[in-house]
Amino acid sequence: MQKGNIGVTTENIFPVIKKFLYSDHEIFLREMVSNAVDATQKLKTLQEKGDFKDEPGDLTVHISLDTDKGTITISDRGIGMTEEEIDKYINQIAFSGVTDFLEKYKDTANNIIGHFGLGFYSSFMVSKKVEIVTKSYKEGSKAVKWTCDGSPAYEIDEAERDSRGTDIILYIDDDCKEFLDKQKLEQLLQKYCKFMAVPIAFGKKQEWSSDEKKMVDTQEDNIINNVEPLWTKTPSTLKDEDYKSFYRTLYPMSDEPLFWIHLNVDYPFNLTGILYFPRVKNAIELQKNKIQLYCNQVFVTDQVEGIVPEFLTLLHGVIDSPDIPLNVSRSYLQSDREVKKISTYITKKVSDRLKAIFGEDRKQYEEKWDDLKLFINYGILTEEGFYDRAKEFALLKDTEGKYFTFDEYKTLIEASQKDKDDNLIYLYATDKDEQYSYIKAAQDKGYSVLLLDGQLDVPCIQTLEQKFEKSRFTRVDADTIDRLIRKEDEQKDSLPEAERDNLSAVFMSQVPKTDKAEYMVQVSALGESQRPVIITQNEWMRRMKEMSRYQQGMGFYGQMPDSYNLVLNSDHRLVKEILSSFNAELATELQPIESEIKGQEARLAALNQQTEKKKPEEITQEEKDDKANTQKAIDEQKAKKQQLIGDYAAKNDIVHQLIDLALLQNGMLKGEALDKFLQRSVELIK
Repeated sequence: MQKGNIGVTTENIFPVIKKFLYSDHEIFLREMVSNAVDATQKLKTLQEKGDFKDEPGDLTVHISLDTDKGTITISDRGIGMTEEEIDKYINQIAFSGVTDFLEKYKDTANNIIGHFGLGFYSSFMVSKKVEIVTKSYKEGSKAVKWTCDGSPAYEIDEAERDSRGTDIILYIDDDCKEFLDKQKLEQLLQKYCKFMAVPIAFGKKQEWSSDEKKMVDTQEDNIINNVEPLWTKTPSTLKDEDYKSFYRTLYPMSDEPLFWIHLNVDYPFNLTGILYFPRVKNAIELQKNKIQLYCNQVFVTDQVEGIVPEFLTLLHGVIDSPDIPLNVSRSYLQSDREVKKISTYITKKVSDRLKAIFGEDRKQYEEKWDDLKLFINYGILTEEGFYDRAKEFALLKDTEGKYFTFDEYKTLIEASQKDKDDNLIYLYATDKDEQYSYIKAAQDKGYSVLLLDGQLDVPCIQTLEQKFEKSRFTRVDADTIDRLIRKEDEQKDSLPEAERDNLSAVFMSQVPKTDKAEYMVQVSALGESQRPVIITQNEWMRRMKEMSRYQQGMGFYGQMPDSYNLVLNSDHRLVKEILSSFNAELATELQPIESEIKGQEARLAALNQQTEKKKPEEITQEEKDDKANTQKAIDEQKAKKQQLIGDYAAKNDIVHQLIDLALLQNGMLKGEALDKFLQRSVELIK
């Protein structure tokens, strides 16, 4: 028997392993099984080179659980180890002390497991004792047993083992007993070892026993992995159903994907994989971290930020690369130039594939665009330079359901949708039903209207405005139809200013008063055929509020009330009737009030003129009082006028009906107000 201490100059390596090298205890299983697979793969290599001439036999790696003894055993029939190799690879850990190690490798910890053989020592994260029983493939080798209880002390003794290979027996620590649960162990094997390159068996397959009335073990090994996953195969040998079947294996509860892209590159780095565009029904289903990262078919992580551009983290699938630099626990990516190259390559590959699909079958591409555009828009918003690729296959859809490339749509509207300043105006709607009347008014004018009803369509507008030359996006309800695309300078309404003000005051007195909405009333000559009252919403303010939901630092816009314009059509018969009725009923009563207001305003202007050149301390108290009293008189008369106007408007059913119709058109009439509108409608019909 040989006894000794593990070759480290630190008092105890194991606290370092637990706290620094590994972030998650469950990784021990991946490292143990990976070592067994590596040993098996090395035997295959030796056989291919002619250095191993015997029959390899069954190379399955076996995982065994013994709950009575509290052990997990990982067994392989790989190359095994001699006593000298155990001393070299297990006992001699090239540390010059913890402090020196951390300092030396804090920035360059790439592949440190491979360099230092530390993968094996992850076993001590969950074990109070570890045994290795191994026999080398080399002729004449004897089996040996290595034992360590988690201290630097170890023992090596002779052992019994019939064939080459290695058994690693983990005596699970009391605080890690959850790993002795069969279901838990199987879940971890499925997570980390599902696609390893050597068959891995955990227990036996089961079948229903009619005699025992329960599931019982068969003689057949329960193989938990697929040694040749789809991404390792040549794309030309695969059919669509192969890709769909593999997707169902990865995501059993998901709908069929839209597209997939098979990645396969060997220069300037090695990378394979399959990326799927999932079919997303709503925002709740929009989840990141569905891409699994592998290193030589060994699961590493599903936290792929850094490897995959942000917008592609919405995709599903797998990426496998031995060249992605990882830290010692293989759990976190190191940010460096190689990662950036891989990220850039993936973006290019995805872009090229989408462009090819668009070119090969545009009709099918258009049918899937409504699902696909979320990913494209996210890329345009988040990935610098992606727009230049995406403009080749990104589409715009109009309210008639027709699809256009950016260039095609520009050509379509160029002749009819330029304003007086030569800006190209892209009209759009976000809800075809709610904005139907606005869309129809635009179409009647000969305009085309886009339908931007996707989750990221509107946030993309600002980016597109920057990319499109002299172009602006405007929602169809942002203004009256004649002012959506201003062809010439606006002409003044022929209605006298006083009458415009009175009309505005009548309607303003009856618009809803809420904390969530503010209304401004405008009077415009829109033509006899246009509606009497139209509600519009300023494009810029609405867009800022919408963007506040997506962009940090814009929250104050989200807190602001919605701002609406109530536009009165002075050409419409009903509006003219209201004005005529107003003048007939209130003209005599308002005349002395308006005369008094004008007289007091003139007096206030004269008082201001007398004091405008005086310093504040030179203005007498008498002058101050005179100003204040004059302003008070003006306010009192205006309040009196407003009261008269309000009383008139309150009992005018047509005023209420027109306001409610405009609100109803925009889906803004609800609750008690809607009920009153319905009752009033019945009365008016009578």
